Amino acid sequence: MILTSTERKRFVVLGLDGLPASLAIKMAAKLPNLSKIAGKNTPLTAEIPELSPVNWTSFFTAAGPESHGIYGFTKLDRSSYTLSINNFDNVYGDTIFDQIGKKGFVSKVINLPNTYPAPPLRGMLISGFVADSLKKAVYPPFLLGPLKSSGFILEADTTKGLMAPEYLIDQVSKTLECRLKAFEMFWNDLAWDLFVIVFTETDRLFHFLYPAFEDTNHPLHSICMGFMVKWDAAIGRVLDRFEALPSPKKLISFADHGFTSLKTEVDLNAFLLQKGLLSFRHTPANQWDSTAISNESKAFALDPGRIYIHTAENFARGQVNKLETESITKAIASDLMKLEFNGQQVMESVHTGTQLYGNNAIGHPPDLICTAKPGFDLKAKFDRNDIYGFFGRTGTHTRKDAFFYSSDGEQAELMRDTGKMILNWFEI
Repeated sequence: MILTSTERKRFVVLGLDGLPASLAIKMAAKLPNLSKIAGKNTPLTAEIPELSPVNWTSFFTAAGPESHGIYGFTKLDRSSYTLSINNFDNVYGDTIFDQIGKKGFVSKVINLPNTYPAPPLRGMLISGFVADSLKKAVYPPFLLGPLKSSGFILEADTTKGLMAPEYLIDQVSKTLECRLKAFEMFWNDLAWDLFVIVFTETDRLFHFLYPAFEDTNHPLHSICMGFMVKWDAAIGRVLDRFEALPSPKKLISFADHGFTSLKTEVDLNAFLLQKGLLSFRHTPANQWDSTAISNESKAFALDPGRIYIHTAENFARGQVNKLETESITKAIASDLMKLEFNGQQVMESVHTGTQLYGNNAIGHPPDLICTAKPGFDLKAKFDRNDIYGFFGRTGTHTRKDAFFYSSDGEQAELMRDTGKMILNWFEI
């Protein structure tokens, strides 16, 4: 299928990573481009768990975790007990780009999380988080030269975080400018049917500075809103180009999860340690040292709220038998639902993998999946002894209140529905 630029039925996706719908409405009064799209649709609900790799993968596969196999940031080798970061190599099934590409449609994609290393597709793609090598983050390979020449940066340096807010804002300003350069490079020939660009800068800032965006009296509010003016101009660039396109056309804009101010981090491995269900064969070398899990451990957690029963059936050193699994699982779930911090209940829900993902989930779904109430940030480190604590972050994800807008008023409920919209648009 060969279409001219005037015959194409175009679909544009503007990703606004981590943007809460409620905050968008609040900020819209000062951000004219955001005001065009804020408050027009009801908020989206993120897939569980409400993490970027889980939810962006649900977007680009039009499916839930039970179908694409991404349940968190990390995965554990069940023989060596080493942790590694999930990426596109761990995604099961076809993407929406594969499916529309088979029908002859062309996709152009910029900064989409969990598409690293960049997969081949009919079109062009620059991977987003967790990309760390530009060479492996682009398809087709010839894009490497122009992007290098333009000084393209894959990810902002957030290591200084809250300790250096001006540096953090400078870093995300640089990556935002890089996204816009790529936008101009990809958009201008109009030789595409689906265009996706994701601005992840809000998520990076909200983790460290969220209260400064909500509270107009916060000492950092002014410099944070200074960045948002640049961010709003970037949104305007996309919206203006969309408006100039001939019909038929459609644009959706959405966040992969919401955000709120942090009450405390809640470490599930510390919880399991205190319950006597987790022990270590050696002192963990760092927060990621899952090799320390002992043979005698009955359970352990991985980010953010995934708990695995240490069964002999599924793990090389596991000693829990099938008959024990149900009672251990029920006891953990019951105790987690009783957790309180300063008199507030911590958990919204604790589901079994089967309850949440069904009996035929792909990959290795957790035995328990925890969802915290807003403000509680679930963690699963291997070097913490205290369940509660603060470690330099001030904001955390929420499952509800994720920003959503559609130019034709159509509503999505879950993240996977955004991908389904695209398939429906192209009659797939």
